[in-house]
Amino acid sequence: MVSIAEQIAQELNVKTTQINTAINLLDDGSTVPFIARYRKEVTQGLDDNHLRHLAQRLTYLRELADRRQVILTSIKQQNKLTDALEKQIEQADNKTRLEDLYLPFKPKRRTKGKMAIEAGIAPLAEALLKNWQLNPEIEARKYFNAEAGYSDEKSVLEGASYILAEQFAEDANLLQKLRRHLLKQAHLTSKVLKGKESLRESSKFKDYFQHSEPLKTVPSHRILAMLRGRNEGVLQIAINVDPHNESNSYSSAEQLILEHFHLTLSKQAAADFLTKVVQLTWKTKLSVSLSTELITQLREQAETEAIKVFAGNLHDVLMAAPAGAKSTLGLDPGLRTGCKLAVVDQTGKLLHTSTIFPHAPQNHWDKSVRTLVNICRQHKVELIAVGNGTGSRESDKLVAEAIAQLEGNKPNKVMVSEAGASVYSASESAALEFPELDVSLRGAVSIARRLQDPLAELVKIDPKAIGVGQYQHDVSQSQLSATLDNVIEDCVNSVGVDLNSASAALLTRVSGLSKTMANNIVSFRDQHGRFTNRKQLKKVARLGPKAFEQAAGFLRITEGDNVLDQSGVHPETYPIVEKIINQLNLSLSEVINNDKLSQIDVNSLATDEFGTVTIKDIINELEKPNRDPRPEFKTATFADGVNTVADLELGMILEGVVSNVANFGAFVDVGVHQDGLVHISSITDKFVDDPRKVVKAGDIVKVKVLEVDVERKRISLTMRLDEKATAKSTSSKSTMAKQKSANPKKANNSSNQRKSKPQKVENAAMGNAFADAFAKLKK
Repeated sequence: MVSIAEQIAQELNVKTTQINTAINLLDDGSTVPFIARYRKEVTQGLDDNHLRHLAQRLTYLRELADRRQVILTSIKQQNKLTDALEKQIEQADNKTRLEDLYLPFKPKRRTKGKMAIEAGIAPLAEALLKNWQLNPEIEARKYFNAEAGYSDEKSVLEGASYILAEQFAEDANLLQKLRRHLLKQAHLTSKVLKGKESLRESSKFKDYFQHSEPLKTVPSHRILAMLRGRNEGVLQIAINVDPHNESNSYSSAEQLILEHFHLTLSKQAAADFLTKVVQLTWKTKLSVSLSTELITQLREQAETEAIKVFAGNLHDVLMAAPAGAKSTLGLDPGLRTGCKLAVVDQTGKLLHTSTIFPHAPQNHWDKSVRTLVNICRQHKVELIAVGNGTGSRESDKLVAEAIAQLEGNKPNKVMVSEAGASVYSASESAALEFPELDVSLRGAVSIARRLQDPLAELVKIDPKAIGVGQYQHDVSQSQLSATLDNVIEDCVNSVGVDLNSASAALLTRVSGLSKTMANNIVSFRDQHGRFTNRKQLKKVARLGPKAFEQAAGFLRITEGDNVLDQSGVHPETYPIVEKIINQLNLSLSEVINNDKLSQIDVNSLATDEFGTVTIKDIINELEKPNRDPRPEFKTATFADGVNTVADLELGMILEGVVSNVANFGAFVDVGVHQDGLVHISSITDKFVDDPRKVVKAGDIVKVKVLEVDVERKRISLTMRLDEKATAKSTSSKSTMAKQKSANPKKANNSSNQRKSKPQKVENAAMGNAFADAFAKLKK
């Protein structure tokens, strides 16, 4: 039998010794970031992707092994474990196969078949299965049992049929064949429930009112859309095993059952009886259970894919370029309630808050401009972060006017996503950080800080509130949370954390640190002042040797006692740096960024504990200490005069920011409070099966307006700037007015009829089922 380590090694195409070493490290409490960064030597270069897969599969395979032993013990206790069955159970490589094999021996409720067996009818069932020439009615008379309720031929034969049907339905090899058969040719179908067709809330599922497609090709976003329709009581979903068979003859599944049990039935005496047994097996036993199982499997696969999409988008958002340590003014836009202002210094420390009312009904425009000018002058503001919520374009215009009145070094204004800012404002973390500050003003602080350093600020927010997911509320919340936590952990540790400025929320994400340890670090810092070296971490309460080993390399100290403490060099390898210094005959400060590092004789420094791989990593870190893996900071420029969906015109070319990427395309913010969708077919001239191969969240792109539906607030965009816009559209205010005056209902429905290309139908479908949900998340 293949060991767990051997199986994972085969899946990852690496050596079993590498997997065994990694398993030992994980079991010993090491984290994935630590192993990937500081234990390359012992794992022979396994990266974080290898290690994440390993950790996930290790859990699954260990659960499988535990379940296997429980099943073997149960069957042994029943004295029914044969050598052949034991071998099959040992070779079962997934939980489904294992449960199939256990099915005949699994304790179950008192079924009709079991009652017939208790009444002594089992020999009849066995006889008719073995000898098709027997006359069922005549044979049934031998098994009358009035006390058990079997007093005539009909009831006895019915009992025999249930015995055989249950026996057939528990055949593990048959179940395996039927699954393969269904996955090969069956269709997933959906139809609207009676009376739901005309309901307004059902319209987003219109594409699935009468829908059918092969199980093997249905994409994840469509199965999730259909399942949402079912959960909302709009759609009915089923699996059709023979979508092209309109007759009432044998289904292909029933034919497969006949073939599996070698039932070549024609005019034998028991042919009709056995045929009915096969039909009973499929229609009442297996059809429903396998359909439910396969739909569940599709859902799980779709959820995994959706979580993968969310994880990728979250990674891109967290790893977005930071504007850096600059004095920043955050503006949380609002109309009736006013715009909230917050100024933070280069370290993110709050300096000032206030509220202005430039918009209706107060209309204190000039006063608000003066306030902004004075704040910028007083605090020497270098950046102004404008939240992209309601009133953002109007507020952006206000900021531009204020900047124009400033002399000398003018601050740069940047539109910033405020997704999740309100969640942070009302969170425990914000309350602890700003107990006296009004909730509405906390959002402005978050907007300012997320421009300075998106990663440091966004880790304070539940990642599900950031709004870059695909059907995030329809997937397993535990699996989603675990995956997103892994993404955050990887991002935080790849960048590194400033030990003297990091919040407890950020420190919690550092390898090896728990929430308690993170809070203790902050308390220690508040009580004793800034850390001057990494060794001081050992004095923090609850932070033991193991936690120090896991965390120290990812924590940075600028202007400390040891220049190495601001790098990614782990304290355990400081002695190697001493050897490098001695070999080059330079001081520590002279070694940093020195070209002579390329002359190091790596082999002469290698030891049993730290080999050439580790030493090369140390040299790379010394050449570029504290380097940031995130890209250079850039901003998009939204078009002047384009503030709402109604301002968009067909053919407009605009600059925007990719806000979210799904399997079917990318959403782009062009500054009109409603993200437009670039369908996957419009991202590039070349075929791509995954939009993230071309764009990612945070990218600045140029797009052309293809379609606009003002009434439904839906925008279709293209990154293929030579692509022609659709003629029919409710794009401009004038066009919309003309269509409404001619035929209001027709104007509203025109966008539903203009899809000509099959790929664009998917665009509309997902605009219905996903864009609405995404718009709600943005709010």
